[in-house]
Amino acid sequence: MSTAVQTGEITTKVPARLDRLPWAKFHWMIVIGLGGVWILDGLEVTMVGSVASAMTEKGSGISINAAQIGIAGSIYIIGACLGALFFGQLTDRYGRKKLFLLTLGLYILATVATGFSMSVWWFYAARFFTGAGIGGEYAAINSAIDELIPARVRGRVDLAINGSYWVGSAAGAAAALLLLNMVASDWGWRVAFFVGAVLGFTILIVRRHVPESPRWLFIHGRQEDAERIVDDIERAVREETGQQLEEPRNELTVRQRKSIPFREIGKVAFSKYPKRAILGLALFVGQAFIYNGVTFDLGTLYSGFYNISSSMVPLFIIIWALGNFAGPVLLGRLFDTVGRKPMISGTYIGSAVVTVALALIFVNDIGGPWLFLAVLVVAFFLASAGASAAYLTVSEIFPMETRALAIAFFYAIGTAVGGISGPLLFGHFIDSGSRFLVSIAFYIGAAVMALGGIVEIFYGVKAERAQLEDIAMPLTAEEAEGEGGGEREGVSDEDRERRERIAARGQRRRDSVSHGLRRYQPGPSRTMSASWLSTSTVAEEDEQLDHEIDAIANAVTENGPMDLRELRREVAARYWGPGRFGPAVREAVDEGRIVRVSRGRVGPPAQQT
Repeated sequence: MSTAVQTGEITTKVPARLDRLPWAKFHWMIVIGLGGVWILDGLEVTMVGSVASAMTEKGSGISINAAQIGIAGSIYIIGACLGALFFGQLTDRYGRKKLFLLTLGLYILATVATGFSMSVWWFYAARFFTGAGIGGEYAAINSAIDELIPARVRGRVDLAINGSYWVGSAAGAAAALLLLNMVASDWGWRVAFFVGAVLGFTILIVRRHVPESPRWLFIHGRQEDAERIVDDIERAVREETGQQLEEPRNELTVRQRKSIPFREIGKVAFSKYPKRAILGLALFVGQAFIYNGVTFDLGTLYSGFYNISSSMVPLFIIIWALGNFAGPVLLGRLFDTVGRKPMISGTYIGSAVVTVALALIFVNDIGGPWLFLAVLVVAFFLASAGASAAYLTVSEIFPMETRALAIAFFYAIGTAVGGISGPLLFGHFIDSGSRFLVSIAFYIGAAVMALGGIVEIFYGVKAERAQLEDIAMPLTAEEAEGEGGGEREGVSDEDRERRERIAARGQRRRDSVSHGLRRYQPGPSRTMSASWLSTSTVAEEDEQLDHEIDAIANAVTENGPMDLRELRREVAARYWGPGRFGPAVREAVDEGRIVRVSRGRVGPPAQQT
């Protein structure tokens, strides 16, 4: 890295302090305040699909046809790509918080302008700036979320947040359904866009309380501000949970800097991590093509080929959106347990196979609109989980200094290839009235999704539950030496027993993997030596699990047989993070610390009969 942008060298424990925090209200504020952007994006994209057929009707107040709706979709994506690149660099230079407030403000203004469209060209311009706001959000939001959410639950939380896109989709379609049936034809679709602006303003109010990313602060020469923010977060978490936080062991030495140019991101991505660069492009192109193509044009497809009235199209989109939301929510925890590679490749390839079946049903006009919808829901149930994981992957696998810009870069390039061509192709084929041509678009979508899954198989990164700095070492980082690197003196019997339990647990996992029983063991692999994985990350993950098992065993010993719901309350498992309690209970049973007395009830070992 050029020395011109370096400002000093520091050693910090900020990443380890954030990753070892119990789950608390602060994390829910991050989920709501920052994750809301996906609801807005879903609202925007699906809103156009829901009201598209109404906009093309006579008397709508704007003269526009199905092909122009497809063009507007592509213009929205162009705006999103350029917005990601433009605001992404500003995010890296001026901070996550300033930019996620600015980009949300741009979105609100552009959405209001969309509702006042009187001509095709006004509509195009408004969609461009709406997309620019949303694209800028991606760079600021995804980097901030991953830098504030603990590593142990980052995968499932990211997927749930990204999956909230479909909450926005369902809400947009529901609003369109009501408005198109209750408001005059020339105003129903306009008011639908105003709904997005109102929601955006609500999220803006919550977002004002989200702090700047401490990781961004310390790398940009503001170490004291980073420490102060983490101190405040820790104080609030201690007061809420009543838990004393352990001293983090990991520390990181970095050379602080002011900015990093795009050329260095390209150098890092394609020279240092070429396989990861190919992976990011493959995942983004695949999901962008089929998602944007179908989402922008689903309304005109239903009205044009199944004779569904424009006022009823949103009902089909609501059902489809709910299926999309269910994908990342129900499958999300598996990305942290089964693992990134098998889940991402499985969802991409699985959705491609179902999309081929969907194309065959469509081209042969089998089963009518409801069978088409049922298969569509299955295809996108899988695709939505994979698409959400694409954003998670790019956010995880590149160094901290390049995170926001890397998200912007791969989103822009991948989405420009797939997201612009998808709506154009689907829009023009639907406008042709040919089922055969539309089925070709579905086949192409299946092919690019399958390609993304295949690339994941070969180039995917096993990033589940790993600290971000271990997945990709910061460009400015140096190995920490001295304190914390050696064995502590005076190890207590309790600490020694804990280490023995952890070692035995690790050996059981290695044995199960070697015998093929648990090939996709959760978390960083214990069976391979990877330069990007630090042993301290594995140790902290094991110690966290051991503390959870201890809490469960102690509660059962003190209280006797307990229902799992009662046990969850007793150990305050809601502060452990989503999906942590169940695995800890199973591990406690496997180790003989507790026993299952009956279904949904556990007890101390003496209760076993």
